[in-house]
Amino acid sequence: MIAALLLAAGTALGGFADLDAVDRQVAVFTGFPVGAVGGAATPVDRRLKLRPCRTGLALSWRSAAQDSVLVQCGDPDGWRLFVPVRRAGPAAPDAPAALAVKRGDAVSIAVEGDGFSVSQPGEALESGTIGAWIRVRPVVVGKGRPAEMHAQIVRPGLVSLQLP
Repeated sequence: MIAALLLAAGTALGGFADLDAVDRQVAVFTGFPVGAVGGAATPVDRRLKLRPCRTGLALSWRSAAQDSVLVQCGDPDGWRLFVPVRRAGPAAPDAPAALAVKRGDAVSIAVEGDGFSVSQPGEALESGTIGAWIRVRPVVVGKGRPAEMHAQIVRPGLVSLQLP
């Protein structure tokens, strides 16, 4: 009975999850602040009244498209949130988008699939903006030319190829 009263009193006195901390963890996970392209589109809704998470939060991408972050409380009756990620919108016709990768740039080529990710150095064979698909070539030591492939620009210096 006393424990129930203490729990109720803690909730009434602001015993809810720290939503600012959730925003900070999402920013660390995505690598971008709230509102920036690649970061959370908006802060977590402050009207939410979530129980404090005693076992910690787990963050992961909701899907391979990386369009939202799944935030889960590991408690037995924990909660989960989907935090939308801001994507680059179409550029205004008179303002060209800044190139994230230029032809000849050194890039990391990440190949990702269900449960794995490997990367290797490569070279961009075309220029492009974030989200664009460009031709790249892995850098190999030895004889012969490696095969070219198409990969999507994630950020400057990083391209990705998602496997089914």
